[in-house]
Amino acid sequence: VQLVESGGGLVQPGGSLRLSCAASGFTFSRIYINWFRQAPGKELEWVSKIYPDGSKTYRESVKGRFTISRDDAKNTVYLQMNSLKSEDTALYYCEAPVRGSSLRGQGTQVTVSS
Repeated sequence: VQLVESGGGLVQPGGSLRLSCAASGFTFSRIYINWFRQAPGKELEWVSKIYPDGSKTYRESVKGRFTISRDDAKNTVYLQMNSLKSEDTALYYCEAPVRGSSLRGQGTQVTVSS
């Protein structure tokens, strides 16, 4: 049972990245998935959520720039991030409620810098 994030990297302000969260070991299609992020010295903050029916929610600061999606056939959730800003720099995690616990991956680093 695990979540594995990938797709992070170094990008200039205004650039784009697509993060992936690959799930295994549980029935992916029936649960919601969250993306969180944590910048150095700051608290963990929620970024976006996608439900099994495909409905989505976003934190205000990323609305219009980030898009969450899911491919249940691939057991994968994506976070397309456009118009990136320096304040988006953080370690990004996906999280899911699995078997009564909060399952989180190891994270993928996103650094936005010129």
